[in-house]
Amino acid sequence: MAMISPLILPYAGVSPVFSTPLVHAGPGAAVLGRVTLGRGAWLGARAVIRADGHYVKAGDDFHLGARSTLHIAHQVFPCVVGDRVTVGENACVHACTVGSDVIVGDGTVILDGAIVGDNVVFEPGCTVFPAKRIDGGHVYAGSPAKMVRPVAAGEIAERRAQMVRAHTEQAEAAAPRRQLAATSDVHATVFIASTASVRGRLVAAKSSSVWFSNDFDAGDASIVIGLNSNVQDNTVIRCTSAQGVTLGRDTTVGHNVTIYDSVIGNGALIGIGSVVAPGTIVQDRVLLAAAARTTPGQVLESGWLYAGNPAKKLTPLDSGKAALIDMIIGHYCQYAMDYKAAEALPAAV
Repeated sequence: MAMISPLILPYAGVSPVFSTPLVHAGPGAAVLGRVTLGRGAWLGARAVIRADGHYVKAGDDFHLGARSTLHIAHQVFPCVVGDRVTVGENACVHACTVGSDVIVGDGTVILDGAIVGDNVVFEPGCTVFPAKRIDGGHVYAGSPAKMVRPVAAGEIAERRAQMVRAHTEQAEAAAPRRQLAATSDVHATVFIASTASVRGRLVAAKSSSVWFSNDFDAGDASIVIGLNSNVQDNTVIRCTSAQGVTLGRDTTVGHNVTIYDSVIGNGALIGIGSVVAPGTIVQDRVLLAAAARTTPGQVLESGWLYAGNPAKKLTPLDSGKAALIDMIIGHYCQYAMDYKAAEALPAAV
């Protein structure tokens, strides 16, 4: 049976509000919770807009590319986006404020508390780190994003038209399907979002969660998720060897992460948009920063913050960062229970 697109679910009794019907919603797209979308919104395949611990608001003519994510910071920051904002593919706009007439290139990450002015272009692969202020009227590139030059006359409209045309013309993947191996072992309390694609052997412990538009393929190995751990929206896991992927207990994997065969320990946080290379070992209590990339076989030592491309050891984890890791686990255990219940309810007529 074909999946209804988009998936629309309430959170805490509040349903998304659409000023006009969506112009388009690709297979597996999801709009969840306290979301308000302006006129003429367009959502690509597996795009996720999720508003649980705070609200998301996007203005008119919002365009969200395939496998991109909008989310919030629980009771701290909403996600607010202006008019005529165009987001590319595999990008994450997280708990920030974005002005009008903004281009967000493929793979770009904009993080908590950042403020982006009007008339801004982010080249593909940019990272805007927390609480940064991005001045309007300029093109930015790099990680961290740095001002490159002023925006040329007509440039934003031209780029928007190119991105919209490319997204509209490309063939969209079919809706995700669940193909768990018979040897899988998934606890009854586990939340696997209905738009997640999970193939192969999955071992998921109590109160763990697999979020919207995730794409897992265990190949001939296993994907193991420990007690209370969460793997957030639009994360891709690929097992290409017998090692597989193992996540310990109380570990968070952020949105739009890519993980290959690796071992991630207990109480770790893998930041938004990061890449965990084959053979990586992430020891207990490690924070891998947003947009970081490990190298094959790299060992990330317990108790440290790593960042950059390639990922480098920066500073010991302080009490604030350790508390953040624990706090996210608590929020996600609650979110998972709530969405599991919401997805079990009959669809509204």
